[in-house]
Amino acid sequence: MQFRKIILFFLSTLLLLLLPLIAMQFTKEVNWTTKDFIVAGTLIFGAATISEILSRKIKNPKHKITLIITVLAMIILVWIELAVGIFSKLVSDI
Repeated sequence: MQFRKIILFFLSTLLLLLLPLIAMQFTKEVNWTTKDFIVAGTLIFGAATISEILSRKIKNPKHKITLIITVLAMIILVWIELAVGIFSKLVSDI
């Protein structure tokens, strides 16, 4: 992977993480800890990196789109689980 893309992914991740940091200055509803920022940054940077690697390895455009959507869906599901524990609540109700 090109060094420029890694820098771009890193800067994009930092830019996205500025949104909750700024929101924390104006409202009490956004209350992130350092751990939250680390996990969110890892998820965002990881998703970008995995998507880039998959798009380089796979030549068929339909397969690329499908795999990138799958990666994004997995990241969203992990984010939801970490935020509210929806899956652990479903399992505990059974």
